[in-house]
Amino acid sequence: MNRTDRLYAVAEELRRVGRAGTTGPRLARQLEVSERTIKRDISALQQAGLPIWAQAGPGGGYVLDPVASLPPVNFTPSQAVAAAVALAALPAGSPFGADARAAQGKVWDALGPQDRERAQRLAARVWLRPPRTEADDGAPRPAALVLRAIEQSLATERVLVIRYVDGAARATSRRVEPVILAYTEAHWYLVAWCRLRTAIRWFRVDRIERADVTAEQHPPRDVAQAGEPPSSAAPVA
Repeated sequence: MNRTDRLYAVAEELRRVGRAGTTGPRLARQLEVSERTIKRDISALQQAGLPIWAQAGPGGGYVLDPVASLPPVNFTPSQAVAAAVALAALPAGSPFGADARAAQGKVWDALGPQDRERAQRLAARVWLRPPRTEADDGAPRPAALVLRAIEQSLATERVLVIRYVDGAARATSRRVEPVILAYTEAHWYLVAWCRLRTAIRWFRVDRIERADVTAEQHPPRDVAQAGEPPSSAAPVA
């Protein structure tokens, strides 16, 4: 997540929690950054004119003045439960996981008191068996910083520099142009045009030791270059 997106996420989380406020450590955990980074972000938002009040002492934290809150979008109770089910089915260690958790809270907060009560009653009757994850299978999970870099690279169509360790423990540095992210056989893969091999390559994300987004933009490549997906696969949108 780049700084602009993170500042927006901090402001939206403060709007979501309302008068109750939240703490720096909690924001740091949600956005997977350090508490020092959150303090700098809060200061930047305050300097930009956002009315954020800091409460010192035990139980203190940050509160966004209600006058800065935006009216929420409208969801029906069924739509809120449907979104919660979809987000709960997201495997642990997934790309956009932190954003998904923030989105889930926003959906529920968008409901009025009566609709929220109806949604809670409905949600209590919907059970979801958590999907198996890499952690369940004893396999390593992708590093959070690597996932964030891949997300940013895909969103901005910028070249990504990765340090990749293959199945034979050989490490290489590569400049790649991301095409898609794919989840199959309990692993996330970055499918990208590899400039080192001048071809499409599938990189297991948990084997990417480091990923850095460059300033260089690349023309978007056709998704079809990644190959024909299996019949059970489908894009999320």
